[in-house]
Amino acid sequence: MPVNAEQLKARTKAFALRVIKMAGALPRQPAARVIGDQIVRSATSVGANYRGACRAQSRAMFAAKLAIVEEEADETLYWLELLAESGLIKPARLQALMDEARQIVAIVTASRKTTQTRGS
Repeated sequence: MPVNAEQLKARTKAFALRVIKMAGALPRQPAARVIGDQIVRSATSVGANYRGACRAQSRAMFAAKLAIVEEEADETLYWLELLAESGLIKPARLQALMDEARQIVAIVTASRKTTQTRGS
């Protein structure tokens, strides 16, 4: 089922909020604090950059912003994987966030490819 711009804006914002909440529940260890800071930056950047993409002045700017969204969503997935694999959080507790990150990456990748194909 295709996702429209407003739905993806809401979805990326909800994703960021869920990551912020999860980061607030991380253990009080130095490694957890570092990862928590990084993951909050990348997860909040996903929605912020998608909103920027929606305001792009050209197809090229839109595609460039989508590339940033894709990169930030994939980076967030990386930090989630580190949290799970390090044992800082039980992997089962991160599964839904990891699935959402993967879905956002897939949606944005497909959208970027469509934009680039239409622009050629």
